Order: sequence, then C-alpha cells, then structure tokens
Amino acid sequence: MSTIEVGELLFDYTLKITNSTEYGVSLKSLMAGSATIPPEGARFDVAVEGTSPGPKLKGKVAGIDYLWVRADGRFHIHVHADITTDDGSRIALHAEGVARPRPGSPIADLRENMTLFSSAKGYTWVNALQVWAVGTVDLATGVIHVKGYSA
Repeated sequence: MSTIEVGELLFDYTLKITNSTEYGVSLKSLMAGSATIPPEGARFDVAVEGTSPGPKLKGKVAGIDYLWVRADGRFHIHVHADITTDDGSRIALHAEGVARPRPGSPIADLRENMTLFSSAKGYTWVNALQVWAVGTVDLATGVIHVKGYSA
C-alpha cells in the first residue's frame, strides 16, 4: 500500500441496524418522544452490518455499538466491529464518539475517532492510522452512513 495522506478517504460505508438489546427503555420510544431519558441514562447494544465500497477498504462490515444515551441527551458511541475485505482478510475496527440528534428529526450526526488493526498480509498499513469519521444515522430507517478519513 502506498503512503496514506492526512485527510485521505479510506472508506465510505453504509450499515443497517439489525438488532438492538435494550436495558429498560426502548430506543424507538426515546426517538419517537413517547419516552423520556431516565435520570441514569439509557443503554443499548446496537448490532449493525453492511458494506464498504472503498476506496481503500472494500468489503463487509459488522459489529456492535454499545450506545449510551446520557440524561442530558448526548449519545456516546462505543463501537467494536470488523471489516471483512473482498479478498477475505479481517480488520478490527474500534470507534468512540458522539451522535448529536437533530432537533425534531430522526437524523443524528456522527463524529467518531477510530483505530484499525490487522495482522493480515497486505493490510498491516492500517495499524499506524488514526481515523476520523463523520456521518449520519437515520433512527427512523436504521440506516447509518459513515466516511472515514486518515487523521
């Protein structure tokens, strides 16, 4: 792999929420406004999967976001996922960040700080990268779109 430049687009993935484990309050009811965030916040394990067409990392993405919705409404993102490249290699992805819901909308803006890891030949170049990712999640449709750039 050639040198990765700062700000270079690494991936542009689209994921779908496939399952959600809830711990006392429903994510859908929070988003619909029919429930309020408890004083202690709310926790959800949100399973996701989808694809990344590239440009640098192409393949399937699957993982879990251990989402914590704080009492003040801030969403804390804690993602553990993997990218299975088109050639069958595996890359671990870890992300921390926030989701900021847009007032009166099911859309939340995502800001994530990511690291990647792989021992697979041809992909060890990801180990030295810090990745800054931006995107959106549509909580009504369960679709997440994220672009990851080298930082």
